[in-house]
Amino acid sequence: MAHASLTPTPMSAPFPGVPVVLALDLGTTTGWALQAADGLITSGTVSFRPSRYDGGGMRYLRFRGWLDQLASDTGAITAIHFEEVRRHVGTDAAHVYGGLLATLTAWAETAGVAYQGVPVGTIKRHATGKGNANKDAMMAAARARGFSPTDDNEADAIAILLWALETRGGVQ
Repeated sequence: MAHASLTPTPMSAPFPGVPVVLALDLGTTTGWALQAADGLITSGTVSFRPSRYDGGGMRYLRFRGWLDQLASDTGAITAIHFEEVRRHVGTDAAHVYGGLLATLTAWAETAGVAYQGVPVGTIKRHATGKGNANKDAMMAAARARGFSPTDDNEADAIAILLWALETRGGVQ
């Protein structure tokens, strides 16, 4: 599992009032974007693809471990926003999404972190002006805002984070 390492932020935020906000595009390759307590935004992707020797639940245990590590590295996460998908092209994708969503919401409940799903059309409309924007348009929108996403998963996570910060102040 690869992801960009983050410099730990002290639990007492150096910039009071700056929320630590995590945005996620859930999937086998999960896109993430995070505003840290110092206001710095970082983003990337992390793969939860199982190896052929893994049991069925290992991807979810890895995801939970990744969330634990991220929270430890960044300090207290204030809010999590994720892409709320209502339709999947394939059954496997729907199962993976459901498992990751269940793991995320259980983790957030346990950690006392607010979480909110954001409809796909809302994210796309905020980023591009079109609720049915394609992957290329989402990548272009992230680049136009000064980011360099490696793929559409990261671009979607950046769009979710920007939506949260610009319309919700980062929190619910």
